[in-house]
Amino acid sequence: MTAQQLEFAPWVKRFPAAGGSAAVVFPHAGGAAAAYRGLAKAFSDTGIDSYIVQYPQRADRLRHPAAAGIGELAAELFEAGPWDRVGPLDLFGHCMGAVVAFEFARVAERHGVAVRTLWASAGQAPSTVAEAAPLPSTDRDVLADMVDLGGTDPRLLEDEDFVELLVMAVRADYRALSGYRCGVDEQIAADIHALRGDRDHRISREWSQRWALHTTGRFTLSTFEGGHFYLNEHLDAVAALVSGG
Repeated sequence: MTAQQLEFAPWVKRFPAAGGSAAVVFPHAGGAAAAYRGLAKAFSDTGIDSYIVQYPQRADRLRHPAAAGIGELAAELFEAGPWDRVGPLDLFGHCMGAVVAFEFARVAERHGVAVRTLWASAGQAPSTVAEAAPLPSTDRDVLADMVDLGGTDPRLLEDEDFVELLVMAVRADYRALSGYRCGVDEQIAADIHALRGDRDHRISREWSQRWALHTTGRFTLSTFEGGHFYLNEHLDAVAALVSGG
């Protein structure tokens, strides 16, 4: 059966390639799949068959109920298609997406689906989530948090309809993340490669390095120039790193 014949949920966005490997992209909190089209295109240009998953409460999943937790979200994303037929998989998660990708890897490995590498981009290690300050919950505080993170076109933040949808998506993701707990002994067999911006004021180097605790395989850390959304300026470099990893 070819990749074109595989049946995935309609909200899994595919960017085909013929290189024999596959990458699954997990957006940041509040992020929609559309925000990662550039990355997926860069992956496909290097021969990586790419898939971007869509979380509930946004875009074409606007009316889908929010996940109760990160584990539930990861399980739902795993059930969205026959991942065992497109592997081995590279999982690329940005910010909260890195933790979702970690839980997805745990589910995949339990089901015998090969995961080659987890690429944890601008994301804190799972065991550090409980150490972080409480996530904002009011609309005003959520919006202020998004402004602080960067990565959103300021012109879009002047659109009331866009802001309403953004806040709804972020609050859904933050509720799922706020109850997440992971012990330092929880590990996956896949290699973990952490990536961060050297001016990321939200994810410390220590939090990035602690991803090493969560793999029985290899751990690597790469640093790029930039802040929390360093990725926007380094798509080709990151794609080259993943394709050669």
